[in-house]
Amino acid sequence: MRTGDGGGFAGLHLRRDWIGASARASWPAHLRTPIRIGLTKLLAVSPASDMARRALITGLTGQDGSFLAELLLAQGYNVTGLVRGAPDRSLGCSEHLREQVDLVRGDLLDPSSLQAAIEESQPTEIYHLGGPSFVPASWERPGEALSAIAGSTASLLEVVREIGPDTRVFVAASGAIFGEALQSPQREDTPCHPTTPYAIAKLAAHELVGSMREHDGLFACSGIVYNHESERRPERFVTRRITRGAAAIALGLQEELTLGSLEAVRDWSFAGDIVHGAWLMLQQERPDDYILASGVPHTVAEFAEAAFACVDLDAERYLRVDPALVRPQEDTPSVGDPRKARERLGWEPEVSFSELVERMVRADMRSLEAQTSKP
Repeated sequence: MRTGDGGGFAGLHLRRDWIGASARASWPAHLRTPIRIGLTKLLAVSPASDMARRALITGLTGQDGSFLAELLLAQGYNVTGLVRGAPDRSLGCSEHLREQVDLVRGDLLDPSSLQAAIEESQPTEIYHLGGPSFVPASWERPGEALSAIAGSTASLLEVVREIGPDTRVFVAASGAIFGEALQSPQREDTPCHPTTPYAIAKLAAHELVGSMREHDGLFACSGIVYNHESERRPERFVTRRITRGAAAIALGLQEELTLGSLEAVRDWSFAGDIVHGAWLMLQQERPDDYILASGVPHTVAEFAEAAFACVDLDAERYLRVDPALVRPQEDTPSVGDPRKARERLGWEPEVSFSELVERMVRADMRSLEAQTSKP
């Protein structure tokens, strides 16, 4: 344990070396598959600096936070994760990185604790990934969604403006901000028509980034990220329900898979590719906002077909549609146009749609096989 100058909790001060194969062998199966990001490409765009780069991540315990932490550690960053609870609580998807990162206590809705966390960690870059990510839940507590997403972004940017105006900040927005857009694919300048409390909150956060960048001169970037998945995605998301279901049926543990709208269209990418884009955004000379997406539409039915094909099964034989889960058909497909990110950042997704689906199915197969083999 390490104690900061102010006497508060300063997290775990442990080794910074990257993770070797022997350490990875002890991780849970769903965490062992490495990120496919070209390290040569990363190092080529890394800005030269004699100062050690320090990153603060909100949302460290989630899918995106874990992939981002792995990427930054590979780049030689000192990585700190903002946590609300006790340091010995589970770090979720980043538990396997516990000995590689520092932890600092802070609450995104409490500016004073945020200020203390930033003063303690002294980051050169902040990646704000924390907040709700399951869209349907925002209808149950819309006020909470607005506070957790827009309120936390406002608090974070305010603290940066006051005590660390040179700190570079990435804020995760969402393709959901476009809602019932009049065009598809959507570009950064497409008019927004959000249709859920989650999307409204994300749009407010996105607009705050642009406004405070212009008004206060902050190096703040908003990443308009579309659906991005991995084996670390919680099972309540349709993609994991599908890959988990396909694996369970292949192993004889389940007979059918019940879903909602099979014709819903989404733009799916690999989460590791998306956080690579977030990192690239903060390596530029000037801050800006970018869409991070594959630009390729797929239906839920296509995702299911790809998942079942990975285990040599015909999805049509096992899929059932529950009318209660079917949502109204969207007039405009939610598909992003990533040309700006490709042209200006040199960003290119490295994991294809089929590779993403297979990666997730194989991870679920390993996980289920491990569970069923236990006495």
